[in-house]
Amino acid sequence: MTKLNRRAFLETASAATLIAAIDPVFAATQRQRVFIGSHGQNGILAFDWNPATAELTSAGVAAPVPAVAWLAFSHHEQFLYSASELSMFKGKPTGEVASFRVESGKLMPISARNSVGKGTCQVAVDNTGRMLISVDYVGGSAASFRIVNGELSEPVWTAHYTYHGPNKARQESAHAHYASFSPDNRFAYINDLGGDCIHIYRADPATAELKDAGAYHGAPGCGCRTLHFHPNGHTAYCMNEMASTVDVLEWNKNNGSLTLVKRIHLLPEGYNGPTRGCDTVITRDGRFVYFANRDDNFLYTFTCDPKTGSLTPVRRSNCGGKTPRNFVLDPTERWMLVANQDSNVISVFARNPETGALADEGKNYPVDEPMRILFV
Repeated sequence: MTKLNRRAFLETASAATLIAAIDPVFAATQRQRVFIGSHGQNGILAFDWNPATAELTSAGVAAPVPAVAWLAFSHHEQFLYSASELSMFKGKPTGEVASFRVESGKLMPISARNSVGKGTCQVAVDNTGRMLISVDYVGGSAASFRIVNGELSEPVWTAHYTYHGPNKARQESAHAHYASFSPDNRFAYINDLGGDCIHIYRADPATAELKDAGAYHGAPGCGCRTLHFHPNGHTAYCMNEMASTVDVLEWNKNNGSLTLVKRIHLLPEGYNGPTRGCDTVITRDGRFVYFANRDDNFLYTFTCDPKTGSLTPVRRSNCGGKTPRNFVLDPTERWMLVANQDSNVISVFARNPETGALADEGKNYPVDEPMRILFV
């Protein structure tokens, strides 16, 4: 584990955090279970997090499912769902979607289902906890499942996309990458990196059925990777992996459509090397938005107008390693945790909640191919 000088590391945290850091009784009561999705053989790992000291302590293997690319909770965090990026599962050329009951920080297996294509890379659960969508990067496909007491049905709805963009090396076919639900839970969205678009559906959680409601088309060759909704209820951000840009979008709650407001470029001026935009983090109050970029490996802080969702760049900063696959704020929003996939570490940076600033350096904790961080 790489450590900064303790004083230097904690200076950017608040006074309350500093007091907590020297009070072991307080620190012990603040520990929280964290599940980390790993692309290794022991795919879901358990850790204990102490926000007073920013310590991440291994608590063993939570579930030995292989090649986990994503984790998601249901409503009230009673159940956890995983996506395994496999080429074969139960004798079929698909990835795996699994569900678990969360009991006292442990995972109890409930169900495991075939997706509908290879390379299942992400799952999303609707706000009622009755419906799950899985997406398959290699297969360019997606499926929906009903959920009853945490158990997944067989696929209810499936789609095999055929769009592909101009980049012959990366967009030879469709690559479904990310599913999400609208703030009111009436619409579902599936980002297709290979097709430079976001497919839009009307969602019915009671049946897990999806009905086509149009599409948003990004710039050719951009690679629409993820979609995140701002707490203001009308703004969304689409991370474009291949172009390392962000489309700021206006969401229409009446028909679910997305309209481009502004396109933001993440790369430093003059940079021409390899690059892949990755993920987005938005603070609960909507005042700050962060983006992660891979290959040149940085985090980018923006201030945000909570009413309009408009962004103002602040600064790029260190992500702590190579290939930031996923990053999250801890529940106190005083620490940023970054899953650096190719460095096999979780990097932790202090965050100033008033200014949004991230520390230049942090602590690194070893984790085998970290892909996703999820606080219980």
